[in-house]
Amino acid sequence: MEARSLLSRVSSNITIPAVQNPKKFLSISLVRSQKLVSFRAQNFFAPESVRSCRKLDCVNSVEKVKNIVTDEKNDQKDGIEKKKLAVFVSGGGSNFRSIHEACVGGSVHGDVVVLVTNKHGCGGAEYARDNDIPVISFPKSNDEPNGSSPNDLVAALRKFEVDFILLAGYLKLIPVELIQAYPKSIVNIHPSLLPAFGGKGYYGMKVHKAVIASGARYSGPTIHFVDEHYDTGRILAQKAVPVLWDDTAEVLAARVLREEHRLYVDVVAALCEERVIGREDGVPLIQSKENPDEYS
Repeated sequence: MEARSLLSRVSSNITIPAVQNPKKFLSISLVRSQKLVSFRAQNFFAPESVRSCRKLDCVNSVEKVKNIVTDEKNDQKDGIEKKKLAVFVSGGGSNFRSIHEACVGGSVHGDVVVLVTNKHGCGGAEYARDNDIPVISFPKSNDEPNGSSPNDLVAALRKFEVDFILLAGYLKLIPVELIQAYPKSIVNIHPSLLPAFGGKGYYGMKVHKAVIASGARYSGPTIHFVDEHYDTGRILAQKAVPVLWDDTAEVLAARVLREEHRLYVDVVAALCEERVIGREDGVPLIQSKENPDEYS
């Protein structure tokens, strides 16, 4: 009771100054518990009367609240704003999950703000809903009567302020309206070393079966910009994966998929950090994060 009375007298005489710049002057945090109200000074600019109150011991530690003021640096990296990403999927969305986890973990300087799918009940869409990511159906079809039109989709992505569109196992051709609205901002991942085993009809397990049947010694994922055709846009990155003599399509697919997850996250990180540049002949290059004078 004495501690409560003392705290009441002290707190009634405290005037906390307005903070004009929360990045420069961190605010004083008030943490209420069932027993006490404690004050914790976050900087040396707080009034002496407030700083002296730190001596009051709070049973429920203020460690529960460490960041009262939002740190604007979370949205910037080397002066670059976080990029907003839209991901397109048709299936389980394992690449989508890898990208989302990298965004949440901070290795990708971006946020997945919306998912687009032609199969509203697919695993990727379920994962998005479980993580409070809005889901848009596209295109309209017999299976998806509530799907968006190309123009409606563009308008929706504009509303979400999307910077980049990432195709991650999306099996529909991207409409020209979307390509024109997002030039050099749509990328796709394909499970072979393009231009080999690419184009209409080459997707999923069909690609890996074709690779094994051809006798190719290497396969692997390719990430490329998207144009009006299947798998013909400028190549951004590739990763060679050996094809072993006893591989089945399923075994090869699993080996390639592991590299897909790593490669796609690396490329998305480069896009979000604005490290993708164009060579004089139009070939896109990725600037090394560790050595800015090197490109791949």
